[in-house]
Amino acid sequence: MAEQQAVTHALHGEGLGDIIERVLEKGVVIVGDIKVNLCDVELLTIKIRLLIASVETAQKLGIDWWKNDFDLSSKAKEIFEENRALKERLEKLEAKLK
Repeated sequence: MAEQQAVTHALHGEGLGDIIERVLEKGVVIVGDIKVNLCDVELLTIKIRLLIASVETAQKLGIDWWKNDFDLSSKAKEIFEENRALKERLEKLEAKLK
């Protein structure tokens, strides 16, 4: 009887919530390349890398691009503005030295 319940559970699978939780916890990577060639000359290459995971899982994998993405992070905007101000200051100092 216990074997039949285990088989039934395996056949029916888990609920959508359980599947999503497992995917976000473990992560799923989808990789693909598209190449366009004409007479053995490569004209275009598109590399597709897709990771579906929770933020915590991504950080464990060393992925944290959203922290410095200008469009996603207020800190990135601050760094950009600071960088711009430093460049202007450097240009003024270089002009004075000339």
